[in-house]
Amino acid sequence: QVQLVESGGGLVQAGGSLRLSCAAAGRTTSSYAMGWFRQVPGKEREFVAAITRSGGSTAYADSVKGRFTISRDNAKNTVYLQMNSLKPEDTGVYYCAARSGISYYTRLHEYNYWGQGTQVTVSS
Repeated sequence: QVQLVESGGGLVQAGGSLRLSCAAAGRTTSSYAMGWFRQVPGKEREFVAAITRSGGSTAYADSVKGRFTISRDNAKNTVYLQMNSLKPEDTGVYYCAARSGISYYTRLHEYNYWGQGTQVTVSS
């Protein structure tokens, strides 16, 4: 079991930056592949970024490539999502997710554990 808590969301102007954090309690994050997803009202939760448990490989949605960076610090049991050049369409609730496994995972149903989410609002 692992408990995930996101933080770092907020209101930012278009073109600005935010860094989200996902702190894990329970088992150490080095046991889990991690991912970030986001959701807006009326839409399905969508994949944003993923990272292997070692941090050696990452994957991104096309909409965020070149702007967002996922990283992890297993010593701190924390995963990060650095978001630069933010756009209004990046607005949503961002969720951290975890699952066991050696790869990275990009599909919603592949994850077992979820945080409560943190709101990101990008104004134009």
